[in-house]
Amino acid sequence: MPKRSKVSLYEHIRKAQERENLGVRALARRFHVHRRDVRQALASALPAPRKPPPPRAAPKLDPWKPVIEEWLEADRSAPRKQRHTARRVWQRLVEEHGADLGESTVRRYVTEVRARHEMPMADVSVPQRHLLGDEAEVDFGSATVLLAGAATEVQLFIMRLSASGAGYARAYLNECQEVFLDGHVRAFSHFHGVPARVRYDNLKAAVEKVLRGRGRVESERFVALRSHYGFDSFFCRPGVVGAHEKGGVEGEVGRFRRRHMVPVPKVASMAELNEFLEAAMAKDSLRFVTGRRLRVGEHLALEVTELRPLPAEPFGYAAFGSFRVDRKARVFVRGAFYSVPARYSGRRLDVRIGAEMVQALDGARAVASHPRGQKGEENLVLDHYLEVLAIKPGALPGATALARARAGGVFGEAHERFWAEARRRQGDREGTRALIEVLLLHRTMGAAAVIAGVEAALSAGSTSAAVVAIEARRSAETGQAPLPIGEGLARFDRPKPTTEKYDQLLEGSG
Repeated sequence: MPKRSKVSLYEHIRKAQERENLGVRALARRFHVHRRDVRQALASALPAPRKPPPPRAAPKLDPWKPVIEEWLEADRSAPRKQRHTARRVWQRLVEEHGADLGESTVRRYVTEVRARHEMPMADVSVPQRHLLGDEAEVDFGSATVLLAGAATEVQLFIMRLSASGAGYARAYLNECQEVFLDGHVRAFSHFHGVPARVRYDNLKAAVEKVLRGRGRVESERFVALRSHYGFDSFFCRPGVVGAHEKGGVEGEVGRFRRRHMVPVPKVASMAELNEFLEAAMAKDSLRFVTGRRLRVGEHLALEVTELRPLPAEPFGYAAFGSFRVDRKARVFVRGAFYSVPARYSGRRLDVRIGAEMVQALDGARAVASHPRGQKGEENLVLDHYLEVLAIKPGALPGATALARARAGGVFGEAHERFWAEARRRQGDREGTRALIEVLLLHRTMGAAAVIAGVEAALSAGSTSAAVVAIEARRSAETGQAPLPIGEGLARFDRPKPTTEKYDQLLEGSG
């Protein structure tokens, strides 16, 4: 007869008593159990839990427990390869203290002590409840994208509202202070409000020096940002231990990257990448956070009502500096070169440094604007060198600015055909100068009009910049592509004169 579990036995006892109305003694005889077990079965369908045995005394080990614990505690700061093994602990107790202990006894206790060390109470996480609008967390994470065909590492600025779990993400080419501040301005605008407190790592953009405990020397521009929006800041402990103090955004960085950037995105520009991320955030608003019944977007709609209102004006985070223009008509800003019009060579210009744009200023007027580049990059505009190239036309074929213009599509197929035809007819020097005169037309006319003028001139068999200018102006005024010169003059044609009518008149008079 198979052995029954105690729960099954209790069931049979209870059914027998209910159906046959047997007494305790009769039930005990039928099921071969003690009367105490029958009474317990009738009182509850579940057997009472077994009482844990009392801790066993260890009269031989107890005196040595403090010694073992002291040695193992000291091991936590010793080199990993020079720490006590259980056997070494036993050997020292026997050799140095004359302890009468078995090795297996010592080994069991060493295992018990080490288990306590592996999970100290200070490292146990305590579940948190976040009030709406109370807190957000900020962090950076890196990701790789195919940017204009080249594998490029970008930095993702992530802000996550702790209560709703809603996140904001934007990609940049670096983690500089302007990027850090720009991310805040855009995130607050995205959430339509400001949380009461924001948690951070000890980022250089915000912290100039880490002091003892929670003390920090903060950068003035970060303090100005915090003052402008009226939120409080909280800085986590340095190192890995501090990562657990803002685990929400740490997890969000990895989740967002895995969910939306696998496979590796292929984009033509940073602007296209950030449009892609905006679409990803819209998808995320429909997801559920584990354990919650509201979608993230629905939860965010509730949290927005508890956020601090945005100030009337966004924070002006751009930095300004004065930089000398070198002999190659470039300014060197934050590790990258940016071209300016050649006439400023040797002068000093003010430069406005934003998170995504760098502008060179002559007084209040912007004379050059560039997307912010990575360290070591050259950001050159062909138009800035045209006056120099008119004097030195031989420098154009190998010019870095020309290569950049071709890669960016600014110097297109129509320009290439005009240049090739002009050099064939006028020679390299004069043909290149004719091209430069055409390129100068872009300063006063739209690109479409100039290209239309180039196409009309080539159709008429002309490589004159003056003809290109005339046809480009005609295209700009009419809003239509000009007819080729030969076809355009056809509307002024008149039939050749004839004397046929005069002959008829003479014949009639006769």
